[in-house]
Amino acid sequence: MQIPIELLPESTLVYLLGSRYCETDLLYDIAWQHFGNGPTGWARVQAICDFVHRHIEFGYPHARNTRTAWEAYKEGRGVCRDYAHLAIAFCRCMNIPARYCTGYLGDMGTEPPYGTMDFAGWFEAYLGDRWYTFDARNNTPRIGRILIARGRDACDVALSSTFGPNTLERFKVWADEVPAA
Repeated sequence: MQIPIELLPESTLVYLLGSRYCETDLLYDIAWQHFGNGPTGWARVQAICDFVHRHIEFGYPHARNTRTAWEAYKEGRGVCRDYAHLAIAFCRCMNIPARYCTGYLGDMGTEPPYGTMDFAGWFEAYLGDRWYTFDARNNTPRIGRILIARGRDACDVALSSTFGPNTLERFKVWADEVPAA
């Protein structure tokens, strides 16, 4: 259920504002043209995810750490963080608090051939009384998400920050499904 702004918890209000990668001022009219006459609440967020999923072409060669939601919309390509940023910006334009999530997304629960397990960006939208997970890139429920951090956008939750010269020599993550008891 989508809540009127005046009834939202104060802690959610920052997630209605534009941010470095989510330019609500540039996307406001586009969001209202696409989603203003449709359903509200969960169905509206899902409509946003459906649109973003169809609008952006995924590809690792499209990765660019400076791409904003507006640029992802115009270019129509990107990686998971671009999907998340565009969906977040659209949600915020529609008065739905939305925040960026970064973490690890394994292949658990997916059909063969298994995709590459990878770090991923997705988002949460505040609906009714709590935050709900959405993923415009995969656009299907997934299990096995390992949340690392949440923020206004990727700027708040960098996977790593380095200071001075450095060399990453090795990095490996394992994610195994724990059998049900």
